[in-house]
Amino acid sequence: MSETALFISDLHLGLESPQKEKLKERKLVEFLHFANGKTGKLFIVGDLFDYWFEYRRVIQKGFFRTLTALQDLTEAGVEVNYLIGNHDFLHRDFFNKEIGVNLYQSELTATINGKKFFIAHGDGLVENDFGYKVLKKILRNRITQRMYSMLHPDFGIWLASSTSKNSRSYTGQKDYGENDGLLKTAQKKIDEGFDYVIFGHTHVKRFEGYKNGFYVNLGSWLEKPCYGKFSDNKFEIINW
Repeated sequence: MSETALFISDLHLGLESPQKEKLKERKLVEFLHFANGKTGKLFIVGDLFDYWFEYRRVIQKGFFRTLTALQDLTEAGVEVNYLIGNHDFLHRDFFNKEIGVNLYQSELTATINGKKFFIAHGDGLVENDFGYKVLKKILRNRITQRMYSMLHPDFGIWLASSTSKNSRSYTGQKDYGENDGLLKTAQKKIDEGFDYVIFGHTHVKRFEGYKNGFYVNLGSWLEKPCYGKFSDNKFEIINW
């Protein structure tokens, strides 16, 4: 029997005005309710939040309906895989232990209906972005994160939010070249034997064939919410 897998990326919850965020979360929760019963696997391909800093005993407030909708999915038996991005990178164990979501610090591979998938947010995989690759090593360093966690949550989360907005501005204005950098990375993965390479990060939807495989970029939810669907050996990007 054919399996259905769904994919979303780059929602950046917390980025915009309270009114826009309320509407975006409502659409997301509606989508998560829709996914319940429609899929056995959901992949969140990074930047679910515009920033996420999880202290040992403190999590940031807001988006409670999103968290409970995700828990409803996992309790219904849906496998939820969350690849953290460059904005929501500092997770501890809340999503895994309390909600039942599988967290991934980097890429993952999966076989769905006999097809090989390489799935990653995409940050750090753009060939001509050396500056960000250095910054990523610093931000993902456990010692750096431990020192940051000593800040009071009110200040630490405010600083994370401010830094995240600057990071998004940098990403949005960065010229990655004609092929955005990720296309070349996707082609290499297809040459290695993957059938589908799924990225986010650049906020630009792409669906391109290459040899015997496909490069997919899921875009973002900042302008037109959408999701990826793989079923019956067909991948499509659908507006929500």
